[in-house]
Amino acid sequence: MMDWTDRHCRFFHRLLTRRALLYTEMVTAEAILHGNRERLLGFSAEERPVGLQLGGADPARLAEAAAIGEASGYDEINLNIGCPSDRVQEGRFGACLMAEPALVARAIAAMRARVRIPVTVKCRIGIDDQDSEADLDRFVVAVAGAGCRTFIVHARKAWLEGLSPKENREVPPLDHGRVYRLKAAHPELEIVINGGIGSPPQAEAPPPPPARRGRGPPRPRRRRRARPRRLPEPLSAGRGRPAAVRRGRIGTVPSRRAGGLAPLHGAAPAQRWSPQ
Repeated sequence: MMDWTDRHCRFFHRLLTRRALLYTEMVTAEAILHGNRERLLGFSAEERPVGLQLGGADPARLAEAAAIGEASGYDEINLNIGCPSDRVQEGRFGACLMAEPALVARAIAAMRARVRIPVTVKCRIGIDDQDSEADLDRFVVAVAGAGCRTFIVHARKAWLEGLSPKENREVPPLDHGRVYRLKAAHPELEIVINGGIGSPPQAEAPPPPPARRGRGPPRPRRRRRARPRRLPEPLSAGRGRPAAVRRGRIGTVPSRRAGGLAPLHGAAPAQRWSPQ
């Protein structure tokens, strides 16, 4: 996280557990190429394993920055395709790149050609109105075709206008089910679910039931009311007046209740604890 996961924060997190993979703040490729590399990339050996998260859209510059990151001792290069801030969008990187899967694929291919450590992607389930499962699948297929095997998916869409970065971590509703369905559709990939997981029990919880497709959930049966039967009136007697008829109550027939459906569990993606 920007302004949070610096080297001091990561060292503290490493004291909490030896098993977590830690990440840097997002660092732009331009900053690494032209800035103070010791200040931007320096870390303690005690932090490892630690991944370098890059931001950018130029494949050649990202590849150069990734090579510098590998030479600095990082264990993974992660490309940020999830940040929705205005400043990031102005640089044409972050979540807005979900609309350009071909460009992201070229960037992944360029970085993989320069480094031997894993190159991964952090993304959202969608952006703005481009948030269907078909859009997410199209993005993942294109980037996986360039060699990316791990996707860390924040289970919220990102609104590129109208919400702040903080609001984009809280306002869009979580859809963990979509991430599970992505894993079920691509079992060969490592899919890591992120967002709304704040404790180990939440991380170990079973996956949500799969969404129904097609015509939607079954509708409950309509209850029919029994119509009271009319008793035939006898023939008129006397002066044309009908004879008196004694009427009683007509009972109603109880209706049958619609049955329920047992939920099914899908394939589970890997889960990493995250406070976001």
